[in-house]
Amino acid sequence: MGKISFMRLKGSQHLRQRLVLATLSSTPILIDDIRHEETWPGLRPYEVSLLRLIEKLTDDCIVEINETGITNDSKDPSVDTFRKVTMPLLKRFGVPPEGLYLKIESRGCPPLGGGEIVLGVPIVPNSLTAVTWIDEGMVQRIRGTTFSTRVHPECEKTMTYTARGIFNRLLPDVHVFGDHRSGPQAGKSPGYGISLFAQTTSGCFISTDTAVSYARVEETDDYDDERKELTPPDEVGEQAASTLLGEIEQGGVVDSTHQGMLFLLCALCPPDVSKVRVGKLSQYGIETLRHIRDFLGVKFVIKPDSATETVLLTCVGCGLKNLSRKLS
Repeated sequence: MGKISFMRLKGSQHLRQRLVLATLSSTPILIDDIRHEETWPGLRPYEVSLLRLIEKLTDDCIVEINETGITNDSKDPSVDTFRKVTMPLLKRFGVPPEGLYLKIESRGCPPLGGGEIVLGVPIVPNSLTAVTWIDEGMVQRIRGTTFSTRVHPECEKTMTYTARGIFNRLLPDVHVFGDHRSGPQAGKSPGYGISLFAQTTSGCFISTDTAVSYARVEETDDYDDERKELTPPDEVGEQAASTLLGEIEQGGVVDSTHQGMLFLLCALCPPDVSKVRVGKLSQYGIETLRHIRDFLGVKFVIKPDSATETVLLTCVGCGLKNLSRKLS
């Protein structure tokens, strides 16, 4: 057996994306110096869980995941955004809607988590579908979900009232639904937040969300029992609404958070041309383009559109296929 050649990487930046791309492209990787200068060096527990999950998924299994931990925080898109925005994005690229679902059994906020979701992912029969997706359309409705765990439900009403007060000046079709959890369904830590998305006439979903809770232990150097005061709910609602308006103003068929997912799906398509429009390229989107080039060998042609102040990206997919599916 020959010597294995590893792609050597450093640091914890974009660790999840690197692991996913290494798995999809069958590229051996070796990652050094993971948080080596921090107070809590090495992998976090949720990153170890991801490695174990990838190990299971690559061993010829049927995908239905019961995942426990944090469902809402200020760092990553929430489970609400995944269900309402990310899933329609997957369907646009040919992921079958049958069997694609996410059920929130309980919510979990930092630092202790305690949330639980059930995620069902169907097997793509052959390959994804290349797209030409450049029509942003006009915003026709805004939807959202507030949540609260182990705090007074009035927090949700305040966030909703503040956000609606901003949106209703612009359009009437605004609905924000509440999801207050108590008891075992509220996880182990107090928190609250809001997820918002705008739907356009061309079927685009532009989203933003935020959550307020106490920091995880490894994210703070404050070892005493004193806790900082949480951001008031009215400020949370105002901040989320303003952020969504900013995302809409930037243009594009997805928001800045979903740029990386959009580029990755384009790159995984058959060897056909995909063309998409985004707003200002986010730093995460730029790093995703670099990782796609390094792992999949796919390069995007990037062309600014000065008329709309957006960016058009075109690529030819790498032709990834589901080779593990059973032949009839």
